Amino acid sequence: MSEVKANMAGSVWKIVVSQGEAVTKGQDIVILESMKMEIPLAAEVDGVVKEIKVSEGDFVNDGDTIAIIE
Repeated sequence: MSEVKANMAGSVWKIVVSQGEAVTKGQDIVILESMKMEIPLAAEVDGVVKEIKVSEGDFVNDGDTIAIIE
């Protein structure tokens, strides 16, 4: 199991994958928006998205868990 965590504070601009979807290492999971910049967060392992813990428009802090991949 691997957690995708926010690497900075910002708003969830777009969720790129859905729960149950197979992903590969390096594939974008969500895109954060901070200070008018788009910051993609990618999967660190191959697997299946078990849970997405945020919704589009949510504000996240550095270190918050965004998704869980098994």
